[in-house]
Amino acid sequence: MSTQQPISIESRASWVVACAALGMLTFSYGGPLVAVVALKPMAAELGVPRSVPALAFSLAWLGTGIGGIIMGRLADRTGLRPIVMFGSVMVASGLAVSSLGGVWHLYVGQGLLMGLLGNSCLFAPLVVYVSRWFDRRRGSALALISSGQYIAGIIWPSLFERGIASVGYRETMFLFGLLQVAVVLPAALIFLRAAPEPLSAPPSGHALAPGRSLASIGLSKRAAFAVLAAAPFFCCVPMAIPNGHLVAFCSDLGIPASHGAAMLSVMLACAFLSRQFWGWFADRFGGLRSLLVGSGCQALALAAFLLTQDEVGLFAVAGAYGLGFAGLIPAYVLTVRELFPASEASWRVPVILFSGMGGMAFGAWLAGAIYDYFGFYAPAFATGILFNLINFALIGALVLRSHSGRLRPAMA
Repeated sequence: MSTQQPISIESRASWVVACAALGMLTFSYGGPLVAVVALKPMAAELGVPRSVPALAFSLAWLGTGIGGIIMGRLADRTGLRPIVMFGSVMVASGLAVSSLGGVWHLYVGQGLLMGLLGNSCLFAPLVVYVSRWFDRRRGSALALISSGQYIAGIIWPSLFERGIASVGYRETMFLFGLLQVAVVLPAALIFLRAAPEPLSAPPSGHALAPGRSLASIGLSKRAAFAVLAAAPFFCCVPMAIPNGHLVAFCSDLGIPASHGAAMLSVMLACAFLSRQFWGWFADRFGGLRSLLVGSGCQALALAAFLLTQDEVGLFAVAGAYGLGFAGLIPAYVLTVRELFPASEASWRVPVILFSGMGGMAFGAWLAGAIYDYFGFYAPAFATGILFNLINFALIGALVLRSHSGRLRPAMA
């Protein structure tokens, strides 16, 4: 007797939409990387400590996180396409303002325009949008589209380094802003359309329904979400240190800036490749277990930065670090979708992403401030490891509770 296959909302169109979203994020997330590659020359030209341009990078992340909460809800009401198109124009405007050369131009351009009004319209809304096209391989799809930052890191740093060396960081910012808007606007017009309606019941073999998963943890909805919302901050503080300071760190060790930019690309290339593995792992073992394993891998790889300072060793450590941290953010989104109703995704997912971006913002600034105080980066990496261990403890507590056998109804 043949068994009928369960109905799924997934189709070829789902993957077309996911790939289009990946392409748009690859361009929009190139914007903040100009400041990463140009960190040292920007500080020298402006005559300021490194923490000043590092703060601009932080503000871009913080603005993206705050704005994502608003834009996620707004996209539900107005549709995603106009939100993404507006965000693309704001990213270009932010880069243009940042290129004017003053400290406040940098802060307004990066934090307000590129972050709060720009990338906030793309990352969180696109993550929620794509998650609604999938029910079988949601973890893999989320891993794919959230790799836009990593593909940006593979493609752009070496090109930015050449552009900065040839024409300066201001011109590089301005020209990339034009390129970004020329790609993202038509892509949004062509590919972004209404997502399919969710099925009344998920396909078999997938995560527990919302209430049952919370009951297995033995926490109310508020308590479970509070822990999940805190955890990304503590994992993204250490994540920001190599992402925001690797090129400058290499330069301090006498490694050419072009090699440092290539090392950043290697790190993010490894992150992109391993993120696809983490997506498969999350689909198979669930979001919480993925978070715990990924957090442990990130802590070990971050510690390795304290053990070597030669160029070959740092290339190896950067690659290992990329392999370790890549699965964390999509696993948070998947965990939210496993534990809470789909109707709440438009605000719960942006809150989780805001927490992570807040951690990225604080971590990038903190590493710059610690460097300015000590004159070298080792204390910053050690501080990042401490934050990572707090994250591991928070996620570990949820995983332990999920296996403790404490069952009670989830409460609002």
